Amino acid sequence: MGVVLPVLLALFAALSNALATVLQRRAALTVPQSAGFRFGLIRDLLRRPVWVAGILAVIAAGAGQAFALATGPLALVQPLFVLELPLALLIASLLGRRRLPRALWLAVAAVVGGLGLALVGASPEGNLTDVPLDRWIPALVGGAAAVAVLAVTGLRRPPGRARACCLGAATAVCYAFTAALMKSAVVRLGDGGDGGGIVAFLTAWQTYAFVATGICALLLLEHAMQGGPLVASQPALTLGDATLGIALGVLLYEEHVRAGWWLLPQLLGLALIAAGILALSRPEVGAEAP
Repeated sequence: MGVVLPVLLALFAALSNALATVLQRRAALTVPQSAGFRFGLIRDLLRRPVWVAGILAVIAAGAGQAFALATGPLALVQPLFVLELPLALLIASLLGRRRLPRALWLAVAAVVGGLGLALVGASPEGNLTDVPLDRWIPALVGGAAAVAVLAVTGLRRPPGRARACCLGAATAVCYAFTAALMKSAVVRLGDGGDGGGIVAFLTAWQTYAFVATGICALLLLEHAMQGGPLVASQPALTLGDATLGIALGVLLYEEHVRAGWWLLPQLLGLALIAAGILALSRPEVGAEAP
């Protein structure tokens, strides 16, 4: 049950996030576009019931992710969010009552099969909960710099695939750091006896840091949804989140993945995931999922 529970919780979170992405994009397309970063966008979106429903899905996803991270390695939980892309496209097609093309199903199968193969080969282990501050500082500085560069680059481009891709990638960085910080904070909440519990959770800097990065991710996501097609922003978001999540799990939480000949199924799995993502990103496929 040690692996099954976090996997099930992460799958629930991925499904909720996929639904939220579709609903939030639909709402984002109904408000005036802006050339730059606009905090008032959230105020406008609050008037859209579809966007509010998307936020409820985000909250459900956050709860599922928090419990998954509290019970499993970051390097196991975050890669499962790769499934957000095929799930989002499938949900969008179903809500739009459009027939699913064979190419989409084949791409979805490639992503799902590749993810399973890569995770079985990697078999992430380790669940360090106390990450020293001297590891957090360079990681957070590097992450903030990456978000700033990607966001500025994206906002300088006109609406389209390049803008959505850059903003999706910036959102991915925020999501990955939100997960890493959330894991550290939620573990404190679960340590009821030994200096843990609600007081430890509320007094930990990681709690307020993951709230801040989460808000940043939400703002960037809404601009990414407005900035271009879903098939441009979602691949950058899901692949970036999963890849950086694994890196943070190894670098911050000392999690381990198998090496040696086990690298072969991992590489094959990554190749299948990449092929599926690229196929799902093609305009003729993405046109079926608004």
